[in-house]
Amino acid sequence: MSLSPPPPHFFFVAALLFVSHFAITADASTSSSSSQTLNTHAEYMINPKLPPRALSSSNKFEGSSNLVHLRYHMGPVLSSSPINIYLVWYGLWSRSHKLLIKDFILSLSPSTPAAPSPSVSEWWRTVSLYTDQTGANVSRTVLIAGEYCDLKYSHGTQLTRLSIQQVIATAVKSAPFPVDHRNGVYLVLTAQDVVVQDFCRAVCGFHYFTFPSMVGSTIPYAWIGNSAKQCPEVCAYPFALPGYMAGGGPGALRPPNKNIGVDGMISVIGHELAELSSNPLVNAWYAGEDPTAPTEIGDLCEGLYGTGGGGGYIGQVTRDRVGRTFNLNGRNGRRFLVQWIWSPALQACAGPNALD
Repeated sequence: MSLSPPPPHFFFVAALLFVSHFAITADASTSSSSSQTLNTHAEYMINPKLPPRALSSSNKFEGSSNLVHLRYHMGPVLSSSPINIYLVWYGLWSRSHKLLIKDFILSLSPSTPAAPSPSVSEWWRTVSLYTDQTGANVSRTVLIAGEYCDLKYSHGTQLTRLSIQQVIATAVKSAPFPVDHRNGVYLVLTAQDVVVQDFCRAVCGFHYFTFPSMVGSTIPYAWIGNSAKQCPEVCAYPFALPGYMAGGGPGALRPPNKNIGVDGMISVIGHELAELSSNPLVNAWYAGEDPTAPTEIGDLCEGLYGTGGGGGYIGQVTRDRVGRTFNLNGRNGRRFLVQWIWSPALQACAGPNALD
């Protein structure tokens, strides 16, 4: 019989969540009228309540249960240092968009000089709290070890989940990509004109591991798509809202780097890298009994970006003087809006921009 892969974990974008484990509330001083009033001369804190997304009543999205308990299943985490990320740019990408994504990835590691707090590196520190059965932590050092540009769409503009691995195999065969089975992670990023199976309908990204028969070794990988043309209201939310939400709530938030598609991708990239690092072979850290549909450390906190989040609120984040919204600082003066992740120490969703 032919071997078919089990459904890989994927990043659902169905609703802003309220997780019962999440009990962090905003400090009273941050909810004063002065912190909520528009000030065009300085940055200020906001906690906007946004309309629920289309599938908010569904129980099928990950993290939807209030009774899930994150457990360790004895598998490895990405503890070998550094974590080498091999980028596959599938389709046409502008240099500026590539630099923005690479600045986010390179901001995960501690640097000198350090980015201002709250920083992307401090956010990744929570991921590094996860350990394997030997007590080894997820590595704090993340490097970009290689890049490959598939400008000719070698596998077409419509991809399946399985053909994502074929894209990786093409990159490996084309060099300079090695089969880095010890420290390697493949990150496939598809351009805005590439259609991927279940993209927009159910997923914005997913992670899994490669099959030796296709790539030559078992290596963790993730895919994330640029939703700018296909579904920004789903995969770049809250920087874009569905049409039926027009006029409700505060409206879409302005992206920190003026690009809805790429700014939306960055939060998904962070989500998937955090889960891939703590659950690379889908047998380490997750909740639930089904490893083919695990609830992982990002799923538990989907839709939460700051203190006081939940019930439609994204939490306390910062709005700059021109109205762009962010919660983390990165290298080269970059700013990003990235969802929180589950902390094993606090047993709650956490981020370095927490106010308590």
